[in-house]
Amino acid sequence: MEREYASSLLENAVTELSRLPGIGRKTALRLALHLLRRDPDEAVALGESIIRMRKEITYCRCCHNVSENDVCDICSDPRRDATTVCVVENVKDVICFERTGQFHGMYHVLGGLISPLDGIGPEQLEIDSLIERVADGQIKEIILALSATMEGDTTNFYIYRRLGTLPVKVTQLARGVSVGNEIEYTDEITLGRSLLNRTAFNA
Repeated sequence: MEREYASSLLENAVTELSRLPGIGRKTALRLALHLLRRDPDEAVALGESIIRMRKEITYCRCCHNVSENDVCDICSDPRRDATTVCVVENVKDVICFERTGQFHGMYHVLGGLISPLDGIGPEQLEIDSLIERVADGQIKEIILALSATMEGDTTNFYIYRRLGTLPVKVTQLARGVSVGNEIEYTDEITLGRSLLNRTAFNA
Protein backbone atom coordinates (compact mmCIF):
# COMPACT_ATOMS: atom_id res chain seq x y z
CA MET A 1 0.00 0.00 0.00
CA GLU A 2 1.39 3.40 -1.02
CA ARG A 3 2.27 5.76 1.80
CA GLU A 4 0.46 9.07 2.13
CA TYR A 5 3.63 10.88 3.25
CA ALA A 6 7.29 10.58 2.29
CA SER A 7 8.23 9.35 5.76
CA SER A 8 6.67 6.31 7.41
CA LEU A 9 7.63 7.79 10.79
CA LEU A 10 5.66 10.95 10.03
CA GLU A 11 2.75 8.88 8.78
CA ASN A 12 2.74 6.79 11.97
CA ALA A 13 2.79 9.95 14.11
CA VAL A 14 -0.11 11.47 12.14
CA THR A 15 -2.10 8.24 12.43
CA GLU A 16 -1.67 8.12 16.21
CA LEU A 17 -2.44 11.83 16.70
CA SER A 18 -5.58 11.53 14.57
CA ARG A 19 -6.93 8.94 17.03
CA LEU A 20 -7.45 11.76 19.55
CA PRO A 21 -11.01 13.14 19.78
CA GLY A 22 -11.60 16.14 17.53
CA ILE A 23 -8.31 15.67 15.68
CA GLY A 24 -8.56 14.87 11.98
CA ARG A 25 -5.62 13.90 9.78
CA LYS A 26 -5.05 17.48 8.59
CA THR A 27 -4.80 18.77 12.15
CA ALA A 28 -2.69 15.76 13.13
CA LEU A 29 -0.28 16.53 10.29
CA ARG A 30 -0.05 20.18 11.38
CA LEU A 31 0.73 19.11 14.95
CA ALA A 32 3.33 16.56 13.82
CA LEU A 33 5.08 19.12 11.59
CA HIS A 34 5.02 21.64 14.42
CA LEU A 35 6.80 19.14 16.68
CA LEU A 36 9.39 18.54 13.96
CA ARG A 37 10.18 22.26 13.85
CA ARG A 38 10.61 22.51 17.62
CA ASP A 39 13.62 21.52 19.69
CA PRO A 40 13.78 17.70 20.00
CA ASP A 41 13.76 18.03 23.80
CA GLU A 42 10.27 19.56 23.65
CA ALA A 43 8.90 16.53 21.79
CA VAL A 44 10.62 14.20 24.26
CA ALA A 45 9.17 16.13 27.22
CA LEU A 46 5.68 15.91 25.68
CA GLY A 47 6.02 12.20 25.06
CA GLU A 48 7.34 11.50 28.54
CA SER A 49 4.59 13.53 30.21
CA ILE A 50 1.92 11.57 28.33
CA ILE A 51 3.54 8.24 29.17
CA ARG A 52 3.83 9.17 32.88
CA MET A 53 0.24 10.40 32.94
CA ARG A 54 -1.04 7.14 31.45
CA LYS A 55 1.07 4.91 33.70
CA GLU A 56 0.88 6.77 37.01
CA ILE A 57 -2.57 8.38 37.17
CA THR A 58 -5.25 6.19 38.67
CA TYR A 59 -8.74 6.78 40.03
CA CYS A 60 -9.63 7.69 43.61
CA ARG A 61 -11.20 4.74 45.42
CA CYS A 62 -13.63 7.10 47.15
CA CYS A 63 -14.92 9.50 44.48
CA HIS A 64 -13.43 8.08 41.23
CA ASN A 65 -11.75 11.36 40.32
CA VAL A 66 -8.30 11.15 38.74
CA SER A 67 -5.54 10.81 41.30
CA GLU A 68 -1.88 10.01 41.70
CA ASN A 69 -2.66 8.18 44.95
CA ASP A 70 -5.23 5.71 46.25
CA VAL A 71 -7.26 8.67 47.57
CA CYS A 72 -7.33 11.96 45.65
CA ASP A 73 -6.27 15.34 47.05
CA ILE A 74 -9.88 16.51 47.42
CA CYS A 75 -11.04 13.48 49.40
CA SER A 76 -7.96 13.59 51.63
CA ASP A 77 -8.25 17.34 52.35
CA PRO A 78 -9.49 17.79 55.96
CA ARG A 79 -10.72 21.31 55.10
CA ARG A 80 -13.38 19.96 52.73
CA ASP A 81 -16.94 19.33 53.91
CA ALA A 82 -17.28 15.54 53.90
CA THR A 83 -21.03 15.73 54.60
CA THR A 84 -21.85 17.24 51.19
CA VAL A 85 -21.23 15.33 47.95
CA CYS A 86 -21.63 16.76 44.46
CA VAL A 87 -22.48 14.04 41.93
CA VAL A 88 -21.03 14.72 38.46
CA GLU A 89 -20.80 12.90 35.17
CA ASN A 90 -17.05 12.99 34.60
CA VAL A 91 -13.67 14.35 35.66
CA LYS A 92 -14.06 17.43 33.42
CA ASP A 93 -17.07 18.46 35.50
CA VAL A 94 -15.03 18.30 38.72
CA ILE A 95 -12.55 20.70 37.14
CA CYS A 96 -15.40 23.02 36.10
CA PHE A 97 -16.87 23.17 39.61
CA GLU A 98 -13.48 23.64 41.24
CA ARG A 99 -12.84 26.64 39.00
CA THR A 100 -15.93 28.38 40.37
CA GLY A 101 -14.43 28.41 43.88
CA GLN A 102 -17.98 28.06 45.24
CA PHE A 103 -17.95 24.43 46.35
CA HIS A 104 -15.99 23.07 49.29
CA GLY A 105 -17.50 19.63 49.70
CA MET A 106 -16.67 16.29 48.10
CA TYR A 107 -17.43 14.81 44.68
CA HIS A 108 -18.62 11.55 43.20
CA VAL A 109 -17.78 10.90 39.55
CA LEU A 110 -20.25 8.57 37.85
CA GLY A 111 -18.17 8.00 34.73
CA GLY A 112 -21.06 8.74 32.38
CA LEU A 113 -24.84 9.00 32.19
CA ILE A 114 -27.57 6.43 31.74
CA SER A 115 -28.22 6.21 27.99
CA PRO A 116 -30.04 3.08 26.77
CA LEU A 117 -29.60 4.16 23.13
CA ASP A 118 -25.82 4.06 23.65
CA GLY A 119 -25.98 0.83 25.61
CA ILE A 120 -25.06 2.50 28.91
CA GLY A 121 -27.02 1.23 31.89
CA PRO A 122 -26.79 1.99 35.64
CA GLU A 123 -24.57 -1.03 36.24
CA GLN A 124 -21.86 0.50 34.07
CA LEU A 125 -21.69 3.66 36.18
CA GLU A 126 -20.40 4.34 39.70
CA ILE A 127 -23.90 4.45 41.20
CA ASP A 128 -23.63 1.46 43.55
CA SER A 129 -20.52 2.98 45.15
CA LEU A 130 -22.42 6.26 45.65
CA ILE A 131 -25.24 4.44 47.44
CA GLU A 132 -22.64 2.71 49.63
CA ARG A 133 -21.07 6.06 50.55
CA VAL A 134 -24.46 7.46 51.55
CA ALA A 135 -25.37 4.30 53.50
CA ASP A 136 -22.31 4.84 55.71
CA GLY A 137 -24.24 7.69 57.32
CA GLN A 138 -21.70 10.52 57.14
CA ILE A 139 -23.15 12.26 54.07
CA LYS A 140 -25.99 14.70 54.77
CA GLU A 141 -26.57 16.16 51.30
CA ILE A 142 -26.28 14.84 47.75
CA ILE A 143 -26.14 17.50 45.03
CA LEU A 144 -27.19 16.09 41.66
CA ALA A 145 -25.04 18.20 39.33
CA LEU A 146 -25.58 16.46 36.02
CA SER A 147 -26.10 18.10 32.64
CA ALA A 148 -29.62 19.39 31.91
CA THR A 149 -30.18 16.82 29.17
CA MET A 150 -32.52 13.84 28.82
CA GLU A 151 -29.70 11.50 29.87
CA GLY A 152 -28.83 13.74 32.83
CA ASP A 153 -32.43 13.92 34.01
CA THR A 154 -32.86 10.15 33.62
CA THR A 155 -29.74 9.54 35.71
CA ASN A 156 -30.85 12.07 38.34
CA PHE A 157 -34.20 10.33 38.71
CA TYR A 158 -32.61 6.87 38.91
CA ILE A 159 -30.19 7.97 41.65
CA TYR A 160 -33.01 9.69 43.54
CA ARG A 161 -35.04 6.47 43.49
CA ARG A 162 -32.01 4.39 44.55
CA LEU A 163 -31.38 6.64 47.53
CA GLY A 164 -34.90 5.74 48.64
CA THR A 165 -35.38 6.12 52.37
CA LEU A 166 -31.74 6.81 53.21
CA PRO A 167 -31.47 9.82 55.56
CA VAL A 168 -29.92 12.24 53.07
CA LYS A 169 -31.05 15.53 51.56
CA VAL A 170 -31.12 15.43 47.74
CA THR A 171 -30.75 18.70 45.83
CA GLN A 172 -30.10 19.69 42.23
CA LEU A 173 -28.53 22.64 40.44
CA ALA A 174 -30.74 25.66 39.97
CA ARG A 175 -31.83 25.88 36.35
CA GLY A 176 -29.47 28.72 35.62
CA VAL A 177 -27.92 25.94 33.57
CA SER A 178 -30.03 25.97 30.41
CA VAL A 179 -31.95 22.86 29.46
CA GLY A 180 -29.90 20.87 26.97
CA ASN A 181 -26.58 22.31 28.14
CA GLU A 182 -23.67 20.20 29.32
CA ILE A 183 -21.78 21.25 32.44
CA GLU A 184 -18.42 21.71 30.69
CA TYR A 185 -19.89 24.33 28.32
CA THR A 186 -21.50 26.42 31.06
CA ASP A 187 -19.63 29.56 32.13
CA GLU A 188 -18.15 29.65 35.63
CA ILE A 189 -20.38 32.45 36.97
CA THR A 190 -23.59 30.72 35.90
CA LEU A 191 -22.30 27.40 37.20
CA GLY A 192 -21.33 28.90 40.55
CA ARG A 193 -24.71 30.57 40.99
CA SER A 194 -26.53 27.39 40.00
CA LEU A 195 -24.61 25.56 42.71
CA LEU A 196 -25.20 28.16 45.41
CA ASN A 197 -28.91 28.44 44.55
CA ARG A 198 -29.51 24.69 44.30
CA THR A 199 -32.99 23.44 45.06
CA ALA A 200 -34.54 20.30 46.51
CA PHE A 201 -34.72 17.56 43.90
CA ASN A 202 -38.25 17.21 42.57
CA ALA A 203 -38.93 13.88 40.91
